[in-house]
Amino acid sequence: MRSPTTSDGALVLFDIDGTLLRRAGPHHRQALVEAVRRATGLDSTTEGIPVQGMLDRDILAVMLANAGASPAMIRRTMPEIVRRAQAIYRRTCPDLRRRVCPGARMLLYRLSLRGILTGLVTGNLTGIGWKKMERAGLKHYLRFGAFAELARDRAGLVRVALQHARRHGWIHRSSPVVLIGDHPNDIRAAQANGVRSVAVATGLVSFDELAAHRPDVLVHDLRCLPLELLLG
Repeated sequence: MRSPTTSDGALVLFDIDGTLLRRAGPHHRQALVEAVRRATGLDSTTEGIPVQGMLDRDILAVMLANAGASPAMIRRTMPEIVRRAQAIYRRTCPDLRRRVCPGARMLLYRLSLRGILTGLVTGNLTGIGWKKMERAGLKHYLRFGAFAELARDRAGLVRVALQHARRHGWIHRSSPVVLIGDHPNDIRAAQANGVRSVAVATGLVSFDELAAHRPDVLVHDLRCLPLELLLG
């Protein structure tokens, strides 16, 4: 990981699915299903699970429970399932450049010109999240990430990201920090950590539903987000 040079001492964190990418295809879910089958022999599915806004480990736990796995089995097999899911997705991920959400690439480019540190806070497993960014052509804009294996919930992932950036001296306690996401869980995670929440209605959650959770900024897509509004 290379150390960025930041002009403003600010940090902008992005969710992936519904925020940077949309309609990325079935390959992520298929990787989870296949990983469960290979590690446990169980046939599982993501059908009926409200996966948006969830962490991959939580999705896997529900899949396993629905397939009849005991809590002990879930704990025992989870590390192997996580390893296999990432390996499968790395092999099967398609080209995602056409799946980048409107305005996302330009926003990342403009932040890079300003020298503003950018990272990920996502429910994706590490290998899955970075592969998506690579195949979308966005990875070079993003310096680090907090992924599903690193905390129990999304608020915990924001804490991990903040601690990492502060430990490396990239930001300080008074630096502006923003979390951009498309789900109420992203808004709640930002609010729990006292950082600026920006909600974008490019996922499955409607503009009006996002508004009900009172983000600091709400836009229809990232084309509507000038840097001045983003950073407050």
